[in-house]
Amino acid sequence: MQDLTASDKYTARPVRLGEPDPYPDRVAGEFVCRVVSNDLVNESNRLLVLDAPERALGARAGQFFHLLCPTPDGAEVWMRRPMSIYRIDRPGGRLEFLYKCEGRGTLGMSMLQPGGAFNIAGPLGIGFSLEPGWKHIVVLGRGVGLATLAPLSQLAAEHDVRITAILSARTPELLMSRDFFADLGAAVIEVVDSDGSSAVENVEAIVEGLIAGGRADAFFTCGSNRLLMLMKRLGAAHGIPGQVAMEQLMCCALGACYICVRTFEVDGKRVLKRVCREGPVFDIQEAVGW
Repeated sequence: MQDLTASDKYTARPVRLGEPDPYPDRVAGEFVCRVVSNDLVNESNRLLVLDAPERALGARAGQFFHLLCPTPDGAEVWMRRPMSIYRIDRPGGRLEFLYKCEGRGTLGMSMLQPGGAFNIAGPLGIGFSLEPGWKHIVVLGRGVGLATLAPLSQLAAEHDVRITAILSARTPELLMSRDFFADLGAAVIEVVDSDGSSAVENVEAIVEGLIAGGRADAFFTCGSNRLLMLMKRLGAAHGIPGQVAMEQLMCCALGACYICVRTFEVDGKRVLKRVCREGPVFDIQEAVGW
């Protein structure tokens, strides 16, 4: 492996990849990882694969990393880019990020080449959780929001929890992660805008069928406000718990700057919560909008 270093957030001493971690009790750190690949998966999305140190591989489903993206235009980069984990390959020592190229940060990421170095900080935030009694979960994601639900499904499969994955996109060409979910043994249902199958009414009928068949102990969603509102409504009507992974602009990603504050409803009252600190995963019934 290339001789890269990982600098701990709380000390100037470098931690070299492949060496024993001198700070095993510290959850988060700042790491310089080697880029393995950074390939297009369709016309607008890429999959970034990094060699990562052991502590970074301790990330939980739903957590995120704060990425120091290269500049795409020569101007200085002022803030990191928060991004959820797509896949954790602990045996292979790798982290994967699925992302859409649309802003300066992700355009800068698209310039990363195999063998290069990439600075990431994390893992950060509160991730997904699974209750022992759950036997079958429903994950519903749209676009790159599927990236956040992938490690959750990986976690569920490891605990023998069955998965129905409803994948939504504008067109069939933009649907991602079919093989990923199928390899986990998930029942995959594809819905797209181009043929009308992604309409809320159709998705509702699909989910109602899963509920009637006893295949919906919990809901998980990310990537679409209309689908979030649907899952929230069905969850309340049928007494089914759920979790949503929220996205938000962040500056510090540690809870100090309050830039990522969003409104939630808890016990009938509107409250403010930091997505980076109290989330990014929240009780679906507390969410008031994407």
